[in-house]
Amino acid sequence: MAFLSLVAALVLEQLRPFDARRYVLAPGGRLADWLAARFDDARVKSGMFAWMLGAAAPAAAAWGVHALFYGASPAAAWLFDVLMLYLTMGLRQFSHFFTDIHLALRMGDLDRVRALLGEWRGAPIEVAGVRELARLSIEQAVLHAYRYVFAVVFWFVLLPGPAGAVLYRLAAILDARWREAASPSFGGWARRALEAIDWLPQRLTAVSFAVVGNFEDAIYCWRTQAAGWSDPASGILLASAGGALGVHLGKGEAEGVAAPGEAADLDFMRSTVGLIWRTLVLLLLVVLLAGIAAWAGQA
Repeated sequence: MAFLSLVAALVLEQLRPFDARRYVLAPGGRLADWLAARFDDARVKSGMFAWMLGAAAPAAAAWGVHALFYGASPAAAWLFDVLMLYLTMGLRQFSHFFTDIHLALRMGDLDRVRALLGEWRGAPIEVAGVRELARLSIEQAVLHAYRYVFAVVFWFVLLPGPAGAVLYRLAAILDARWREAASPSFGGWARRALEAIDWLPQRLTAVSFAVVGNFEDAIYCWRTQAAGWSDPASGILLASAGGALGVHLGKGEAEGVAAPGEAADLDFMRSTVGLIWRTLVLLLLVVLLAGIAAWAGQA
C-alpha cells in the first residue's frame, strides 16, 4: 500500500500542484506562532511540550484517523494516506522556481534570476555571476528535494499510516519558525528534534545520490567536505550531490579540500533534475521490493 500511495500522490501532485505556502506552510506557521506565544517561557521543557502538541500529537491523530478508516474500508484509508502525502510532499510545489530560474538564466535575465532565487530561498540574493546563480539554484533544488520528497518518503514508509509524513512536515515547520520567533532555549528543542529525525534519511539520501550518480566522487566529497560546511547536515547532502553530478557546490566551504568536478552552469542544472528523478525512482523501487518481500513473507 505504501508504494501505491506514494505513486498516486506523486502523480496527483504532478497533474494538479497546489499552493503549499498558502495551504500548508502558512497554517503551520500560524500554529507555530500560537504555540510560541502560549508556551515560550525560555525553558527547554516548554519547548518540548509545545513541540509534542505541534508535531507529535497531529502525527498521532493522523495515524488514528488512518486506523479508523482502515477498520471501515482499506480503500478509504489508502485515499486518506494519498491526501496526507499530497499535502506534505511534492517537487511541483516549488520546482517552478527552478524551471523559471533556468529559463531566465538561458535568456540572460539575471535580475529576474536573483528575484526568483531570493523568493525561493527566503533571503535576498546579491551575487551577480551566472555560475554563482546556477550553483545556488542547484543547492536549493537538492535541499528542497530532500526536504519535500526524500525525507517525507522515508518517514511515511517507516511509521504507520501517514504519521511519518505529517510528523516530518510539522517538525520542519516548527524548527524553521521557532529559529526566528522563539527564545533559543524554547526553540532549541525543535532544532534538536529535527536534527535527530533527519539523521538517517539524510545519509540514505546521500548514498542514493552516489548510487545513481558518480559513486566514487560522491562518497569522496561526502567524506572530505561535508563536515567543513557551516551546516554539516546540509553539507552531507550537498557534498554527495556535487560529487555525484561532478560539479563544485559551496563557496568557501571545506576550505583546503580538493574536490573533483567543474563549476556550475546551465548544463549542470539539467543534470540536477535527472539526479533527483533517478534518486526518486530508486527509492520507489526499494519501497516496492520491500512491500513485495513483506507480502511474500505473509503468504
